[in-house]
Amino acid sequence: MDKLSDRLLSMAPSATLAMSAKSAELKAQGIDVINMSVGEPDFNTPDAIKDAAKKAIDDNITRYSPVPGYADLKKAIAAKLLRENSLEYAPSQIVVSSGAKHCIANAIMALVNPGDEVIIPAPYWVSYPQLATLAGGVPVHIPATIDNDFKITPAQLEAAITPRTRLIILCSPCNPTGSIYSREELNALAEVILAHERIIVISDEIYEHLNYSGAHASIATCPGMKERTAIVNGVSKAYAMTGWRIGFIAAPEWIAKGCSLLQGQFTSGPCSVSQMAAIAAWNGDQQCVETMRRAFQRRRDLIVKLAREIPGLEVNVPQGAFYLFPKCSSYFGRKCAECETAGPWSGRTIENSTDFAMFLLEVGHVATVSGDAFGSPECFRMSYALSDDNITEALKRISKALELLS
Repeated sequence: MDKLSDRLLSMAPSATLAMSAKSAELKAQGIDVINMSVGEPDFNTPDAIKDAAKKAIDDNITRYSPVPGYADLKKAIAAKLLRENSLEYAPSQIVVSSGAKHCIANAIMALVNPGDEVIIPAPYWVSYPQLATLAGGVPVHIPATIDNDFKITPAQLEAAITPRTRLIILCSPCNPTGSIYSREELNALAEVILAHERIIVISDEIYEHLNYSGAHASIATCPGMKERTAIVNGVSKAYAMTGWRIGFIAAPEWIAKGCSLLQGQFTSGPCSVSQMAAIAAWNGDQQCVETMRRAFQRRRDLIVKLAREIPGLEVNVPQGAFYLFPKCSSYFGRKCAECETAGPWSGRTIENSTDFAMFLLEVGHVATVSGDAFGSPECFRMSYALSDDNITEALKRISKALELLS
């Protein structure tokens, strides 16, 4: 009687949101927790964007919007893609949704049949395999290690492809690693993909503007790939607009129409006021984006320096996004034998990265996310989307907590 559907019972909860909730529980108990678990800019939405939203309310732009988004917004997105990415899309090839996650879900549901395989390089964002499974697809993970900067090779991709492969999901800059595929690396992957005509790429580019290594490269710009790629992007990271919930997909028209058809039954059009704010974001002065990018780059340099000072952590230098993904497996098998300061962890052994992250939370009072959730159980994720002082204090707490282990 009280049993949920099989599709829901097969899903795991979001590990990032679960850790954030656990952090909030401890804070409610009066414990000072530094939350590095959620990927959310700590900046406020720029004033010009907020002003556009206020005007939209005053102008009574508060009714149902067209399912794929307002025409003016789709024109603004098309202009952005041409201006920044040298990619030409008609408005009919663009669908605006309630965040980039919604776009990814739409694309997977529109393209995957039961039994289709979805190739997902690991480490991956936690929702990719869950959404593939929800659509009846079969996630196929390709492991990428810190030794290769968490990026897959063309040979690995070729080896993973079968006649059932339908989708490949790429994320560059990557959540959780911050790794970026260069144009040359994308061209090499594209050569493999183009040899298999059934395969479509979902290119998650939500961290496009948080790039510390040069110009962003989209796989859609590789020869022959525009008709095989669905680009996903949005305003949440670049413009500090996470709560506004606006993302878009730019794809071949047949894919866009499929996503619009699905969206028409699930949610209809996204928030009207948020769309007016997004128009202001993409059409307005872009200095705010550069200001935030520079701040995140400074924080990246700070957290890498501090993390490398902690014995036992293996740290690379992420080239984008706002995450550090250190290898922590040297601490597996260690325990705090006789230390009262370890509280519930006194005498317990750190068996895996889930234990490791919980130890940091309950002993160090720093919320991070286990690498298990991202398909890389030897690592853990820290978001550095917080102040320099909080980054410094968090790494100090982590270092002090890990000193208790032997």
